[in-house]
Amino acid sequence: MKKEDQFIGKHNAPEDILEYEGPQLFGHPKGLMTLFFTEMWERFSYYGMRALLILFMTAPIASGGLGFDDQTSGAVYGLYSMAVYLLALPGGWVADRLIGLKKSVWYGGIIITIGHFTMALPGVFSLLSGTSAPEGQLAGWDLPSFFLGLILIVFGTGLLKPNISSIVGQLYPENSSKRDAGFSIFYMGINLGAFMAPIACSTLAIYDWHLGFGLAGFGMLMGLIQYKWTKKYLQGVGEPVVNSSKQEKQAYQRLLKRVWVILGLVVIVLALFFFQVIPLDPVALAGVSNTLIAIVALLFFGYVLIFGGLDSGQKKKVVVIMILFVFSAIFWSGFEQAGSSLNLFAERFTDRMVWGWEIPAGYFQSVNSIFIIIFAPFFGAMWVALARKKLEPSSPLKFSIGLIFLGIGFLVMYFAAKIAASGNLAAPSWLVITYLFHTFGELSLSPVGLSLTTKLAPKKFAGQMMGMWFLSIAMGNLIAGRIAGSASGGTSEALAEMPDQYMLIVYTVMGAGFVLMLISKPIRSLMGKVH
Repeated sequence: MKKEDQFIGKHNAPEDILEYEGPQLFGHPKGLMTLFFTEMWERFSYYGMRALLILFMTAPIASGGLGFDDQTSGAVYGLYSMAVYLLALPGGWVADRLIGLKKSVWYGGIIITIGHFTMALPGVFSLLSGTSAPEGQLAGWDLPSFFLGLILIVFGTGLLKPNISSIVGQLYPENSSKRDAGFSIFYMGINLGAFMAPIACSTLAIYDWHLGFGLAGFGMLMGLIQYKWTKKYLQGVGEPVVNSSKQEKQAYQRLLKRVWVILGLVVIVLALFFFQVIPLDPVALAGVSNTLIAIVALLFFGYVLIFGGLDSGQKKKVVVIMILFVFSAIFWSGFEQAGSSLNLFAERFTDRMVWGWEIPAGYFQSVNSIFIIIFAPFFGAMWVALARKKLEPSSPLKFSIGLIFLGIGFLVMYFAAKIAASGNLAAPSWLVITYLFHTFGELSLSPVGLSLTTKLAPKKFAGQMMGMWFLSIAMGNLIAGRIAGSASGGTSEALAEMPDQYMLIVYTVMGAGFVLMLISKPIRSLMGKVH
């Protein structure tokens, strides 16, 4: 059945709202459940591995880790989480121009699964053979599979993540009143996966780190199986562009050849790194990447403003996106400490003993998802109630509120770090309260940023402006990893300085929030009629 045949017009509403005519479940297309569980298992794999990543890198070789120092581990973590967001841009392009959304999700899931199982290989080999690498050589034995696994996960996530959300949107006609509810159900799948994964994967990692990575891969495999089994409910959506004419087919083949050439060059460069023909310094690479992202963003916005052919109103809106780009990067650079410095704090400086059993540090990575599930409906209802009373804060003001909540969370961590610096273990409640305030910040800022970008972006730059929003998140993730290298208390000197490091984050984040609050009215005037 063609996509356009799945919807019929209903004229008994104030405006023509199209309703879905295909298979339904609880009033929504059945395809939503296909995507719900695919995304749930993909997030299970991502957050399960993320809960272990920096802990595995910093763990001593004798305990099965890689034995990296904090700076190297933070840089690798930052580069990895940055790349996940950066590759969403070419991943969306590949789906739009070459293979379609559904195939992108399928192939992306396969690559992710292979990536996780690649990271699990050393542990699986040890388990099956009853042998292990020679003493003192475990890190070298692990490194190829570790980095290859990370690279595969990055490429697979770049293909899957942006395109599965696009398919959700295509399930509903443009004016459907159920679309927002459908996305809410879909995002619940994200948080369910993010909640379950750290607990499950961290439990297995007690016995072997690689078994935890393997469970993450098994989660993505489960997602692939149910995706293939129920893909019939996605008939007519997410299909590739049909090249009907001879010229279009020839252009498609030329484009495909160029993509294969680019992929070949990427493989060659990666091989040169793997065989150490080109030396790789993660700390230096992270610094260069940070500068490069800033330059790219500045050049792009400059080009759009000067040569984009925009009128004055559109230019003002682009300036607003530029301003929010900076504050978004600041927010995510703090928020994404969850998987790095805060994860290490849970491992090293938190009292995790309960009834004689030590809670795995990765369990704390589930706290944010629990709070999202609990408080997201309250925040949604609060904004609606304030809007009815004409008291709802403007979008820039919500941004500033998000930054201030984030800063309050790190202020809590300042006191926790003081306890750790005094030689005592901090109670788990310090981290839980920190994650609570960070969740409040996320609920204030994250949905607003995505929505506001779509509203402010000039039509001819709409896709590129959305790319810039993800670029700001990528930059924030990279900075988060770099901060973690100096704020994790890995040495006695670093431990003594840790409270001051957290207080510096408080000053930066809350200062940014208050600055944005002060300039929110001028920004609001630049936005025009957009709220």
